Amino acid sequence: MSEQLDKAVEALKTYDWGVDPNVLKPIDDAIISTHSDAAARKELETRLIAVLKTEVPRAAKDAVCRVLKTIGTAASVPALAAMLADEKLSHMARYALERIPAPEAGQAMREALPKVSAKLKIGILSSLGVRGEATALPALQALLADSDAAVAAAAAHALGGLGSMDAAKALVTAKPSAGTSAAIADASLECAENLVAAGNKPAAKITYEKLLASSPAKPVKDAATRGLKACDK
Repeated sequence: MSEQLDKAVEALKTYDWGVDPNVLKPIDDAIISTHSDAAARKELETRLIAVLKTEVPRAAKDAVCRVLKTIGTAASVPALAAMLADEKLSHMARYALERIPAPEAGQAMREALPKVSAKLKIGILSSLGVRGEATALPALQALLADSDAAVAAAAAHALGGLGSMDAAKALVTAKPSAGTSAAIADASLECAENLVAAGNKPAAKITYEKLLASSPAKPVKDAATRGLKACDK
């Protein structure tokens, strides 16, 4: 690692809002230069993980998370997972985790769900949906009945993002409350659209039919009718 990179990593110790971001440029450069050098990239990741474990400013941890979303591996997961329950750090931690392909990243967010506030839970649910985290399906299905309508709605949208037959079944068999019916209907439509995009028209057709059988609001009925027709083409 270069002397410039050493200085940039050292600068993270005091890096805060208002500091010239160019002091961290060698870290961005290292992302590119280590692309074909697994050992060097691993060293860079290890050094950044070490930074997350120290009492550096929030801005520094945010900067590290932005890098780990690109180069992070399973090795980064424990340090990022430890930030998920922190109101100030959770957003950037899950931002990195949702882009780390290792299954440990999805597992960490799934395991954090019962441990965080409703506000943070909503964000984590969104990230699980972005990941298409199929292993989270049981947890997402259970949260469809959460007493917090915003959490239940977030769980519905995450299931819609999964776009699987099981996710569609969970949505169309859910018993929505007055505060979640619209979100669950929208998520069901999203799930059906994702099934069509994946080439699974039969499963999408079943989803549209079950939506129509539930006497949905006109916008949902119209969308489901169009989707059903598209499945027959």
